[in-house]
Order: sequence, then structure tokens, then C-alpha cells
Amino acid sequence: MKYSTPLRFILLFSIFMILFLSAKSQSYLLLPDRVFDGENMHEGWAVLVEGEYIVAAGEVRNIKAPIGAETVNLPGSTLLPGLIEGHSHLLLHPYDETSWNDQVLKESQAERVARAVVHAEKTLMAGFTTMRDLGSEGAGYADVGLKQAIEKGVIPGPRLLVAGPAIVVTGSYGPKGFASHVAVPLGAIEADGVDGLIKEVRRQIGGGADLVKIYADYRWGPNKEAMPTFSSEELKLIVETAASSGRPVVAHAATPEGMKRATLAGVKTIEHGDGGTLEIFRLMAEHGVALCPTIAAGDAVSQYRGWRKGIDAEPSRIVQKRKSFNAALEAGVTICAGGDVGVFPHGDNVRELEMMVEYGMSELEVLKSATSVNAGVFGIDDKLGLIKKGLLADIVVVTGDPSKNVSDLRQVVLVMKGGEVVFREEE
Repeated sequence: MKYSTPLRFILLFSIFMILFLSAKSQSYLLLPDRVFDGENMHEGWAVLVEGEYIVAAGEVRNIKAPIGAETVNLPGSTLLPGLIEGHSHLLLHPYDETSWNDQVLKESQAERVARAVVHAEKTLMAGFTTMRDLGSEGAGYADVGLKQAIEKGVIPGPRLLVAGPAIVVTGSYGPKGFASHVAVPLGAIEADGVDGLIKEVRRQIGGGADLVKIYADYRWGPNKEAMPTFSSEELKLIVETAASSGRPVVAHAATPEGMKRATLAGVKTIEHGDGGTLEIFRLMAEHGVALCPTIAAGDAVSQYRGWRKGIDAEPSRIVQKRKSFNAALEAGVTICAGGDVGVFPHGDNVRELEMMVEYGMSELEVLKSATSVNAGVFGIDDKLGLIKKGLLADIVVVTGDPSKNVSDLRQVVLVMKGGEVVFREEE
């Protein structure tokens, strides 16, 4: 069939418009009861999303949705920035299921990656759209591969900041307990001295690590108590080498001396900090070093070892953790939200936020820690952590008001990552 020139033009134009409109990114006008923007709670706000980004956030009367936008009414709910998990191990699962030693030594890397794929999806469905993964624990650079698979859309999961294999001093890390003639795979990479440390840090940078994790102390004392590992000079060298590529260093540290050395060396965050004193936390605050307390991990491990929470008296580990966390709050240290999830189940990330409230933080401060504070400390606040025009539309909506009851974060009704709805509760 032949068409006249005008008719042919109209037909081609119509086809073009159909293709253009179908390719145009989806827009959403989100209407919750309240919006936590990463800093403050607002009543009567709406959020407009177009494509990957937030294009407007503010009072409903000031926001006009474009033609074709889907209006999503969310009565009884709170909208927040996608939550940010500060300390996780996707390649681990709870120690009451399988001990850490057996995970490192007896589970194949294929099994561990398969588990991690499930863990990543559970984390995202729980409203955590970004996470730091701080060590593959014997699985090499599998965390880098997971990050790449998520970015390519092969598997669902949060945005990842990965450390690859952590760095430890020779002789300090596990698995341990084997005869001297038996060589076993370790859960981290051993490196020491100027040449060894420079080479290993650079190798990890080349391997795709977004940050470098080191163990500033470990349980290798005469009686298996935690003691410092790297010297002050070695720590400074690690930080300097990583910084030359624009990467931060984070430090596992639980002893006052290990925390002091790491702080003065210039690490970005201290992980755990169980034995921290008011003096050490003041030093951290002075040097702008944040604390990621991982309260839930110690709580979980104590229960795995027989503590009946709510029935038995709190073990010394828990008593000390309460004391150190309150000292950190008194000293004004920046608190990151990160639970060491993997020690306890993935997807149960809110457990850490609940315990931060239990140990003395207000709900509003905890919400800040899990959003804007983590984004700022991790260097991603130009893209994430706030409900703000121009930032990526990573959004979680929950039933209730978590600024009054942090456990409401468990009542997830919608999760959006980069403007794509990845979870929506069926009505």
C-alpha cells in the first residue's frame, strides 16, 4: 500500500512519538504522611521522582506532577532516603548456622557467592539501598564481582562499597588451631613492612576495592586477648598509600591502643571500638574519625554462646559495650550505623538501629546515622543520603513513624533504587 507524502509524514511522526514516550523514564509522585529528608521530619510533603532522580521534594501544594506520572498514595507512612548499611559481610551467614572457621574452610566459593546473592536481595528488600561490605573473609575479590553483577542488573541488590580481602599482620588472623605443618587458607591477606604493605594496598586497589580495611588489633595476645597489630608507622603508610588513589582506610579496632594508633594514622572509621574510653573517643572526635559500633554483632554472638537475653544478667562484653558506646556519645564522635550483619541474618539490618536506640541514641539521630551521616562519612553524599532535588531516587517507605518508634523501619511498603520500584507491598 502506498501513502501520500503528508500521510507518510504523519505515520512516521506517530511512530516516533510512540517510541519516544515508551522510552521516557517513569515518573512518580509519592504522597506519604510524612517525609524524613535525612535531617528533619516534615508533615504534608510530597516527593516527585523522574527517571533515576528526585526532581522535587516539599509541600504538596508546591509540587506539580508531569502528565503521565503515577500518583502513589501512601497513607499512614513515612518516606525516607534509602537506608545505608555501614558494616556488612555479604559472604558470611550467621555463626549459629555455621562457624566462621567452617565457612572459610569448608564452604566452596561458589556456595558462598550463591548465599551472597540471596543476602543482597534480602538487604535491598529491607530498605537498605546502599551498603559497605567490609571484607570477603577468605573469598578473595568475590565482593567486587557481586558489586559488578548488581551494577549490570544481573542480580538485585544494594549499591556496594567493597573492601575486598582485609589486610592483617602475619600470624594474627584465623582460622587458627592447626598443627604448624598444616597450611590453611586465611580469612584475610597477611602483609607487613614498607614493601609488603605498599604492594598489598596497591594490589587491592587494582583488584577493585573501594576502600581498604585493616585490623589495627586482634585476639592474638598471650591469653588470646585483643592486642595491637600494626605499628603506628605501618598504619600511616597504609593510609598514605590508599589516599594517593583517593581511597579511605577503615580499621577494625577494639583496644584503646589500637584505636589510638589508627586514629592518629588518619583512618576514616573505627569499626567496633568495644574497649574505647572517653579519652580515645575525644581523640577520634578531634581528628574527625567516625565510629561504626556494630552493637548487634556482639549481642548476637553472646546469645550464640548461651546468654539468654532478658533472662540472664548481661555478660561483661555487653556491659562494656554499653559503657563504651555511651562514652562515644558523650565525646561527640560521629556515629555510623553498621551492625556487622552476616554475624546475624542479612535482611535483619534494622536490628542494629534498634540497639542504637536501646543503648542511648534518639530515634531521630539514628535515622540520620543510617542516611545522611553514613552518606557523608562514606563520601557519597553528593548522590545519596537525602531526599533532595538532584540526588538519586533511592527511597524507602515504611508504615508508621520511625522517629518515634525505630522498629517501624521493619514495616517496609515500598523500596525504590535509582527511580526503579524494586519492592512494593501488594494492596
